Amino acid sequence: MFFSNSQRNISVSISQDDHKVDLIDLYQRYNTNPKTGLTDVEARRLLDRDGPNVLSPSQSEISEWAKFRRQMFGDSALLLWIGAILCFVTHVMKGAPEQILERCSSIFINGANIEMNNYWRSEFQRSYMELASMGESVLGFCDLHLSSHDYPKDYQFDGEQVNFPLDNLRFLGLMSMIDPPKVAVPEAVAKCRSAGIKIIMMTSDHPITAKVIARAVGIISENTETVEDIAERLEIPPERVDPHKAKACVIDGNDLKKMLPAEIDTVLRNHTEIVFARIDPEQKLIIVEECQRQGAIVTVIGGDVYDSSALRKADIGVTMVTDIIPTISLAYEKAETDIMKRRPSIPRHNRLVNERLISMTYGQIGFIQVGAGFFTYFVIMAENGFLPSRLVGLRKSWESKYVNDLQDSYGQEWTYEQRKQLEVTCHIAFFIAIIICQSAVLIICKTRRNSIVQQGMK
Repeated sequence: MFFSNSQRNISVSISQDDHKVDLIDLYQRYNTNPKTGLTDVEARRLLDRDGPNVLSPSQSEISEWAKFRRQMFGDSALLLWIGAILCFVTHVMKGAPEQILERCSSIFINGANIEMNNYWRSEFQRSYMELASMGESVLGFCDLHLSSHDYPKDYQFDGEQVNFPLDNLRFLGLMSMIDPPKVAVPEAVAKCRSAGIKIIMMTSDHPITAKVIARAVGIISENTETVEDIAERLEIPPERVDPHKAKACVIDGNDLKKMLPAEIDTVLRNHTEIVFARIDPEQKLIIVEECQRQGAIVTVIGGDVYDSSALRKADIGVTMVTDIIPTISLAYEKAETDIMKRRPSIPRHNRLVNERLISMTYGQIGFIQVGAGFFTYFVIMAENGFLPSRLVGLRKSWESKYVNDLQDSYGQEWTYEQRKQLEVTCHIAFFIAIIICQSAVLIICKTRRNSIVQQGMK
């Protein structure tokens, strides 16, 4: 972008209160139009007279190859490469950060192994609480280098009867992720409340993370306090707060293990807004049974196998699933003609997800879908003048709103709006190609051995 001397004078003459002026009024006052920009002739004339804008680096200053190298091998990318290599020679563990830390005797800081002490434990706690308070799910990572003498390449690791070290590990760091609640959840919670339904949240997240999410969706109301909130407001220890004064509570799974059935019953009766955090599937079942003992009709909403026991025990079990339409079609699917000729499956040996399924899904079908998507993308680009060779290194000029004369492979000039319209068209075609491939896969997967001619489409 280039500026004339008159435009520089404009910037000098702007009054202190101009930041309060509407943008349209500001453009009219100083006779500027950010949408039109400068013509090529005017831009070259100003460039020769004033020189390039020192705030914008020269295009030749950083090459595209240098940017590519930085993305592939610079900063955190290099750590990911090292981690991928170490996975072949290193025992790595991930899980709840506080449980991971308990198994570590050292910490990896700036390329050096440092003995774990109270200082690093406090730093861990501070960072952990900071991430959890933002409503993010946090994972801890640790590793341990294994001796090739004690653990050769053909060593069989057993996760049930553990035959590898679980203590004296090295703490690597934390990683946080956020799965934002759906937009309709707060409204659904409010409707349940208005119907007199008591909502109890059960999650494996940290109590602080669970509390933030519960407040975000309305499971814990805005003006409702927990024991910790009351203690913070009164500046007293939480032990001095009467639990009956708090309408809401957040129960840690570790504390739940120590509670007697009568204590759990008291919690369920005295609190209207309850969150259970860091709990396991067995504890979910206990909570459901306690609610049923109080005479409640219990509905459990779950989404994975860890909720299966609670779903079965509940009066109403609701499983959250995706791909509703394929699920309905599966319910009406006609059985294969040779299904009774097959041998029964052996639960101990037959797995739902095995190497064959993974290789078929990701190694064959996945590559076909990706290839179809990119093929469609490049065909549309080429039909409009941008051959694949022209697209290499074009990102910066393509994304610039000030470049309205970008030439394609045949010398045609494209404005920013025209380029974006072409880009959106390519995106739509990419997804349509994937949808077509997935429709074909759906037909292919209707049967295991019979062809679609033998099975039919009923």
